[in-house]
Amino acid sequence: MKGRLFLTIALFLGLGLSSAFAQEWSPAQKEIWKNVTTYWGIMANGDVAGFLEYFDADYVGWDNGDVLPSNKEVTKKWVEFAYQGVKVPVYDIKPVAIKIHGEFAFVDYYYSMVKENKDGKKSFENGRWTDILMKKGDKWVLIGDHGGKDK
Repeated sequence: MKGRLFLTIALFLGLGLSSAFAQEWSPAQKEIWKNVTTYWGIMANGDVAGFLEYFDADYVGWDNGDVLPSNKEVTKKWVEFAYQGVKVPVYDIKPVAIKIHGEFAFVDYYYSMVKENKDGKKSFENGRWTDILMKKGDKWVLIGDHGGKDK
């Protein structure tokens, strides 16, 4: 009985997620998602400085594992430390919601990635993020975010 209940719940959740990913995005939403995929690619390639170019000077973010939110300077310190000698050979991000309000956008998505440390040891991580973006010139930059890896 418990097995059937678990299977039913898993099937229900799976169908809900697949329908969220199957939705059609407007051109504006696609532009914003392209920005998110761009800075994820930059981060995965180990370019911390390039990744941080997508953070506004007034950025404040809150990782699930942190007690308090962090500004851009603190985030820079932790990202540089966390990705020192680390490779991301594969990752996947899936949008769930993209809401645009004038010059601001809220992007909810799931991520999965494999990290490989300098000793070649691989670890799998998945989680979720909400990125808060602000239009600045010709690109969307992070003004805030919240999320992190699942426990």
